[in-house]
Amino acid sequence: MTKQQEVPKDGSNDSGEVQVKNPHLNEQIDDVLYHFGLARSDTNFPELFGDVKYVCTGGSPTRIKMYAELFSQDSGLPLSQNLSRSDRFVMFKTGAILWVNHGMGVPSMSIMLNECIKLLHYAHARDVSFIRIGTSGGIDVLPGTVVVSNGTLNGLFEEAHTQYINGKIVKREAKLNPELAKELYNSGVSENLPVAHGKTLCADDFYEGQMRLDGAFCEYDVNEKADFIARLKDNGVRNIEMEATGFASFTTRANVKGAIICVALLNRLNGDQVTLDKATYIDYELRPFKLVSSFLRGKIAQMI
Repeated sequence: MTKQQEVPKDGSNDSGEVQVKNPHLNEQIDDVLYHFGLARSDTNFPELFGDVKYVCTGGSPTRIKMYAELFSQDSGLPLSQNLSRSDRFVMFKTGAILWVNHGMGVPSMSIMLNECIKLLHYAHARDVSFIRIGTSGGIDVLPGTVVVSNGTLNGLFEEAHTQYINGKIVKREAKLNPELAKELYNSGVSENLPVAHGKTLCADDFYEGQMRLDGAFCEYDVNEKADFIARLKDNGVRNIEMEATGFASFTTRANVKGAIICVALLNRLNGDQVTLDKATYIDYELRPFKLVSSFLRGKIAQMI
C-alpha cells in the first residue's frame, strides 16, 4: 500500500482534487470501502481511477449498467467489467467516466457518495464532476420532460440538507453548480429533447413526503395535497425525487461540481400513480441519458 496522503484538518485543497474532510483517516493503516468491496491495501486507486473526470450516478444498478453499455457504444470507449466487488453497488468505467448506482433515497446514496469520494481522493482524481441521472415526478411539466435542476429544496422548502449527528440537527447548504447545469441544459436543447429548468424537491419518502394520496397511510386531504403542489409550483419547483439535497450537499463538501437531471414520469398536478406502458417508460428513461451522452461525448472530444 502506498503512503496515505494526509488529510488537512480543515479539508482545504486548492489542487482541484476531490476533498475529504476527516483527519481520523490519517490514523488508519488501511481504509476498507466496504460497500464497494475495495480497500487501499488491495486496490491501486490512482491506476484504476486517477483519470476520472465525470461520475454518472443513478438509483438502479440495472439502469446504470445499461447507460454504461450504451455510452460505450456511443463513444467507442471500452467498457470495464463491474469494478465493485460487493453486491451493494455496481461500478463501470468508460475512459474518464465512472458509472455507479446509488440505490433509492439519501441514506443509500450517502453511503455510495462517502465511499466514492474517498475512492477518488485516494486516486488523486482532479476536477471531477458528478451527474445524477434519474426519474422523478414532474410539477407543471409534461410527462417525458427532462428537468435540469437549478436548485434543491428539502421538505421545509429550505435549500439545505438536514442530518442528525450526535443527537443534534445539522443543516448544510445544498447547492448545485450553475455552469454545469447550463451546459447540460444546452446539450438537451441541441438534442431536441424536451428540457426544463427548475428546482427539485427532495422528499424523504415516495408517498407521504410527496403528498401522494395512494400510500398505505394518508392523514391529509385532497385540498391539502393540492395546496402543497401549488406551493411547490410557486417556489419554482419542477420535479420531486428523493436524493437532491443530499447529493448537492455532498458534492459541495467534496469540492466537486454537481448536477441533477431527471425525467418526469408524470405531472403531479394531474395525479399520483405512474401508469406508463413499457415502451413509453423506456423512451422516457433514455431521455436524460441521451442528454448526458451528448454532453460527455463533447467533453471527450475536447480532451483528445
